[in-house]
Amino acid sequence: MKKHIHVVGAVITENGKVLCAQRGNTKAQPYKWEFPGGKIEEGETPQEALKREIQEEMNCNVEVGERIETTVYEYDFGIVHLTTFYCTLIEGRPMLTEHAAIRWLAAEELGKLDWAPADVPAVGKIKERVRP
Repeated sequence: MKKHIHVVGAVITENGKVLCAQRGNTKAQPYKWEFPGGKIEEGETPQEALKREIQEEMNCNVEVGERIETTVYEYDFGIVHLTTFYCTLIEGRPMLTEHAAIRWLAAEELGKLDWAPADVPAVGKIKERVRP
Protein backbone atom coordinates (compact mmCIF):
# COMPACT_ATOMS: atom_id res chain seq x y z
CA MET A 1 0.00 0.00 0.00
CA LYS A 2 1.35 3.41 -0.92
CA LYS A 3 1.83 6.00 1.76
CA HIS A 4 -0.14 9.22 1.75
CA ILE A 5 2.00 12.36 1.90
CA HIS A 6 0.31 15.64 2.84
CA VAL A 7 2.12 18.69 1.52
CA VAL A 8 1.48 22.41 1.09
CA GLY A 9 2.59 24.81 -1.63
CA ALA A 10 2.94 28.59 -1.48
CA VAL A 11 1.76 30.63 -4.43
CA ILE A 12 3.67 33.78 -3.56
CA THR A 13 2.47 36.71 -5.63
CA GLU A 14 4.02 40.15 -5.94
CA ASN A 15 3.29 42.90 -8.48
CA GLY A 16 1.22 40.53 -10.62
CA LYS A 17 4.01 37.91 -10.74
CA VAL A 18 4.09 34.43 -9.21
CA LEU A 19 7.14 32.80 -7.60
CA CYS A 20 8.02 29.47 -9.25
CA ALA A 21 10.70 27.13 -7.91
CA GLN A 22 12.62 24.42 -9.76
CA ARG A 23 13.29 21.19 -7.88
CA GLY A 24 16.91 20.21 -7.34
CA ASN A 25 18.44 17.16 -8.99
CA THR A 26 18.49 15.12 -5.75
CA LYS A 27 14.71 15.33 -5.24
CA ALA A 28 11.93 13.17 -6.64
CA GLN A 29 10.77 14.79 -9.90
CA PRO A 30 14.17 16.50 -10.47
CA TYR A 31 14.12 19.81 -12.36
CA LYS A 32 10.32 19.94 -12.46
CA TRP A 33 8.82 23.25 -11.38
CA GLU A 34 6.68 23.57 -8.28
CA PHE A 35 5.29 26.00 -5.77
CA PRO A 36 7.67 26.06 -2.80
CA GLY A 37 6.53 24.35 0.37
CA GLY A 38 6.76 20.91 1.92
CA LYS A 39 5.32 18.27 4.21
CA ILE A 40 2.84 19.02 6.97
CA GLU A 41 4.26 17.75 10.25
CA GLU A 42 2.22 16.15 13.00
CA GLY A 43 0.16 18.74 14.92
CA GLU A 44 0.63 21.52 12.34
CA THR A 45 -2.12 23.23 10.41
CA PRO A 46 -1.43 23.52 6.66
CA GLN A 47 -0.88 27.26 7.13
CA GLU A 48 1.65 26.73 9.94
CA ALA A 49 3.49 24.14 7.84
CA LEU A 50 3.64 26.54 4.91
CA LYS A 51 5.04 29.41 6.98
CA ARG A 52 7.69 27.10 8.47
CA GLU A 53 8.67 25.55 5.14
CA ILE A 54 9.04 28.91 3.37
CA GLN A 55 11.14 30.19 6.28
CA GLU A 56 13.36 27.07 6.11
CA GLU A 57 13.59 26.80 2.32
CA MET A 58 13.70 30.43 1.24
CA ASN A 59 14.71 32.46 4.31
CA CYS A 60 11.69 34.73 4.14
CA ASN A 61 8.35 35.09 5.88
CA VAL A 62 4.94 34.92 4.26
CA GLU A 63 1.40 35.62 5.23
CA VAL A 64 -0.82 32.72 4.16
CA GLY A 65 -4.06 33.70 2.47
CA GLU A 66 -6.83 31.95 0.61
CA ARG A 67 -6.68 28.25 -0.31
CA ILE A 68 -6.46 27.70 -4.07
CA GLU A 69 -6.66 23.97 -4.70
CA THR A 70 -6.15 20.54 -3.17
CA THR A 71 -4.85 17.96 -5.61
CA VAL A 72 -4.30 14.26 -5.01
CA TYR A 73 -1.69 12.76 -7.32
CA GLU A 74 -0.32 9.24 -7.29
CA TYR A 75 3.43 9.02 -7.91
CA ASP A 76 5.48 5.82 -7.83
CA PHE A 77 6.75 6.71 -4.31
CA GLY A 78 3.38 7.52 -2.76
CA ILE A 79 0.13 9.47 -2.98
CA VAL A 80 0.66 13.19 -2.62
CA HIS A 81 -2.10 15.44 -1.28
CA LEU A 82 -1.02 18.97 -2.26
CA THR A 83 -2.89 22.00 -0.95
CA THR A 84 -1.85 25.36 -2.38
CA PHE A 85 -2.47 28.78 -0.83
CA TYR A 86 -1.99 32.32 -2.03
CA CYS A 87 0.79 33.93 0.02
CA THR A 88 2.23 37.41 0.42
CA LEU A 89 5.83 38.19 1.33
CA ILE A 90 5.99 40.07 4.61
CA GLU A 91 9.71 39.89 5.36
CA GLY A 92 12.84 39.06 3.38
CA ARG A 93 13.38 37.99 -0.23
CA PRO A 94 13.18 34.37 -1.41
CA MET A 95 16.66 32.81 -1.48
CA LEU A 96 17.87 29.63 -3.17
CA THR A 97 18.71 27.02 -0.56
CA GLU A 98 17.08 23.79 -1.80
CA HIS A 99 15.90 24.62 -5.30
CA ALA A 100 17.90 24.65 -8.54
CA ALA A 101 16.31 27.96 -9.63
CA ILE A 102 13.51 30.37 -8.83
CA ARG A 103 11.66 32.66 -11.24
CA TRP A 104 9.00 35.35 -10.95
CA LEU A 105 6.58 34.88 -13.85
CA ALA A 106 3.39 36.56 -14.95
CA ALA A 107 0.37 34.24 -14.68
CA GLU A 108 0.09 33.85 -18.45
CA GLU A 109 3.74 32.66 -18.61
CA LEU A 110 3.25 29.81 -16.10
CA GLY A 111 2.33 27.35 -18.84
CA LYS A 112 5.84 27.62 -20.31
CA LEU A 113 7.38 25.68 -17.41
CA ASP A 114 7.55 21.90 -16.95
CA TRP A 115 5.48 21.58 -13.75
CA ALA A 116 5.38 18.62 -11.35
CA PRO A 117 2.04 16.85 -12.03
CA ALA A 118 0.52 17.64 -8.61
CA ASP A 119 1.06 21.38 -9.21
CA VAL A 120 -0.63 21.51 -12.63
CA PRO A 121 -4.27 21.99 -11.48
CA ALA A 122 -3.27 24.96 -9.29
CA VAL A 123 -1.40 26.52 -12.23
CA GLY A 124 -4.65 26.48 -14.21
CA LYS A 125 -6.58 28.18 -11.42
CA ILE A 126 -3.91 30.85 -10.89
CA LYS A 127 -3.83 31.72 -14.57
CA GLU A 128 -7.53 32.58 -14.31
CA ARG A 129 -7.03 34.73 -11.21
CA VAL A 130 -3.74 36.61 -11.08
CA ARG A 131 -3.75 39.65 -13.29
CA PRO A 132 -0.99 42.22 -13.79
